[in-house]
Amino acid sequence: MPCNSGQPRESNSVRLDIIARDKTLVAINKPAGLLVHRSAIDFHEQHNAQEILQQQIEHDVYPVHRLDKPTSGVLLFALHKEIASDLATKFQNHEIHKAYLAIVRGHTQNTGVIDNPVRDKDAPQKPRKQALTNYRTRANLSLPLSVDQYPEARYSMVQLEPESGRRHQLRQHLKHISHPIIGDTSYGKTVHNRFFKQHFQCTRLLLHAERLSFIHPVSSKEITITAEFDKQFQRIINLPEWHRLTDHA
Repeated sequence: MPCNSGQPRESNSVRLDIIARDKTLVAINKPAGLLVHRSAIDFHEQHNAQEILQQQIEHDVYPVHRLDKPTSGVLLFALHKEIASDLATKFQNHEIHKAYLAIVRGHTQNTGVIDNPVRDKDAPQKPRKQALTNYRTRANLSLPLSVDQYPEARYSMVQLEPESGRRHQLRQHLKHISHPIIGDTSYGKTVHNRFFKQHFQCTRLLLHAERLSFIHPVSSKEITITAEFDKQFQRIINLPEWHRLTDHA
């Protein structure tokens, strides 16, 4: 998909980073803190990616999947309802491959599978839903600083590949294995969030949708879209103390 942001007239001063676009699809690098679309849960929010993008490209867009508000990265929209429906079905059938990067507390195993049902935080009365996440550790970090009850601060850079798409799945799964994501105010640990804020000026959830791969609904070609990290996330990744376990993928 060629990148083509253009310079259309718009009424909203906010501009989104368009990373791929053709006649049927458009993908953005969603910044952390932005809703995908209007939500009753965050009814007070004045901005969302769908409405900003529609103004920016002067065309209706239809989200085909979701990213949590504090999560950044690849967010895909269709330019037509029929395409949106087709892609939404592919997401539901696990035909679209998603890869995330997260910074988590502690040293994780080199590889692992998290198979654990998750609950909707906003509907706790509903039963948990099955969810599966594969992960592999890219790098480990050890700092000679005492955080919490430990004499050394340990963290991991983890690639996450969910096979299901439950709300807050990755955040709940990392908490489940006692490696919560840094910056997570719902499932994380305040002491580690505060440590990253004080030492690295990091004020966001360190979870990024890095890559999306799928078969294009019109051309039938395999498409891979990647999104760069913002300055806060990149600053953490660039710390020289990281011990890389695998090649960056």
